Amino acid sequence: MPENTKKLATVKKQIEDAAQQFHRANSEITLLAVSKTKPASDIATFYHAGQRAFGENYVQEAREKQQALIGLDIEWHFIGPIQSNKTKDIAENFAWVHSVDRLKIATRLSQQRPVYLPPLNICVQVNIDEEPSKSGVSLEALPALIKAIRTLPRIALRGLMAIPAKKDNIPQQRASFAKLAQLNRDLATITDPLDTLSMGMSGDMEAAIAEGATIVRVGSALFGARDKT
Repeated sequence: MPENTKKLATVKKQIEDAAQQFHRANSEITLLAVSKTKPASDIATFYHAGQRAFGENYVQEAREKQQALIGLDIEWHFIGPIQSNKTKDIAENFAWVHSVDRLKIATRLSQQRPVYLPPLNICVQVNIDEEPSKSGVSLEALPALIKAIRTLPRIALRGLMAIPAKKDNIPQQRASFAKLAQLNRDLATITDPLDTLSMGMSGDMEAAIAEGATIVRVGSALFGARDKT
């Protein structure tokens, strides 16, 4: 069995085991393979092993890979910080965006999503641990942003995303993810329920699944250490 195929099988087994441990249905959890800085050939290898959803952080790099892999029915997710001058490329070439943190970006994505494509699935990124260096809307500003985004056409507001501060143990990791899950439940009082929690990476995937993650974003456990950029 090729090495990448083994890695994919290992990560899927970890997701399955965590789902079973925390009484979740395995079918509720989507593995998003984070392929930033990795070549298109690596993506193709994982694709042919059965992986379909891939996450990218950089628009130009992603567009080059998309062109190289144009014949494959990959579900592309944009998960990095969004600059205003990149929203058109994102709106036209991705199925999901996980990193919307202000109304200006959501509005541009809405306006620039082609009418011939399905609505663009988006998650609002929350600065869950209120770190000054992190992207994401503040906890206080989240309800107003959610309400405003709900009115925009051509996008489908699906849920919340977070990248918590690095924690040393599972109980600490779970605390941040539990906070995001609670925010999602609280939002149900002001808007239609959101069905997506994009949270958890290679190092804290188990804790995220314990607290209700529906998408886990896994890079290094699949592709190895990220290349320097």
